[in-house]
Amino acid sequence: MAGLKLNGIYKKYPGGVVAVSNFCLTIKDKEFIILVGPSGCGKSTTLRMIAGLEEISDGELFIDDKLVNDIPPKDRDIAMVFQNYALYPHMTVFENMAFGLRLRKTPTEEIKRRVEEAAKILDISHLLDRKPKALSGGQRQRVALGRAIVRNPKVFLLDEPLSNLDAKLRAQMRTEISKLHQRLKTTFVYVTHDQVEAMTMGTRIVVMKDGFIQQVAPPQELYEKPDNLFVATFIGSPQMNTLEATVIDENGATYLEFAGFRVKLPDDKGRRPQVLAYAGKTVIMGIRPECVRDDALHLSQFPDSIIEVNVEVVEKLGAVTYLYFTVGETNCTASVSASSTVEHGDTVKLALDTNKIHLFDADTEKTIIN
Repeated sequence: MAGLKLNGIYKKYPGGVVAVSNFCLTIKDKEFIILVGPSGCGKSTTLRMIAGLEEISDGELFIDDKLVNDIPPKDRDIAMVFQNYALYPHMTVFENMAFGLRLRKTPTEEIKRRVEEAAKILDISHLLDRKPKALSGGQRQRVALGRAIVRNPKVFLLDEPLSNLDAKLRAQMRTEISKLHQRLKTTFVYVTHDQVEAMTMGTRIVVMKDGFIQQVAPPQELYEKPDNLFVATFIGSPQMNTLEATVIDENGATYLEFAGFRVKLPDDKGRRPQVLAYAGKTVIMGIRPECVRDDALHLSQFPDSIIEVNVEVVEKLGAVTYLYFTVGETNCTASVSASSTVEHGDTVKLALDTNKIHLFDADTEKTIIN
């Protein structure tokens, strides 16, 4: 097995386009690392540089403490699973899984053993004689994973492997890939634009934007302590509510004023020097939908942070209800109990859990306080 080290990796294309800038990351042996970000942020390009499918413009890439910048893909001891599965349509499942081993002149009996073992792990033993056209999307994805497993590589690279599956199958395959990682005890580097995949699968997540790393942290830390506004709004579903607010320091208390409302910050948050430094200034206030509640308990618990709004849309999802409303000119969401009786058009009081308010600098968008 192996760890990876990326030191100041750049990818520059002719014409001055820089796809990846100063990418620095150490990946431990057996880690499950997720690269996540919007389309065009450089995550797949980074993965392809690790694989050797894209040339590194600058920087150093180590696999197992060995510099591999100039080593061809076939000699890096990595296996890659692509978004489109990349199966040979004229070959059976067995032949697809065995293809890479045959190229390496692996003995026939060893090929048979490895393919059957991988097929058993992935529950596709009964499909070995079929061709890809006779398989469902989920089965094809398992075959693509199987083809990687038989190689017994040091590192697995997965490039949006679930994006072609329907929602139910995608959720199922997330669990299967997580189990696979635990069973194989191999280093996984996984690219996705889906933050739900990232939050549920990775030991650490690398959030990227415009070719730069924004933050590297375990899922819960990203959620609770984002380094900047981009990470805060990218991680979490529904997205964090963000509003421009003015910090008010008055009579030994700290308030946030926005769109005609005023809420009091708890002293352990509002009286910190980094918050008081913004007194009289505009900041960006962030609060997650699940921290905006309409129940009596929260209304009594946070009497200094109640806002009254008109609910424009109500979405009942069974386990939870989403209320959509506007504060000033900003669209906001509250995630409330499934038993909530609020209907669209109602005027309701909502309590903000001020312990969970995030503040960001309005210019740099860096976190002031979480």
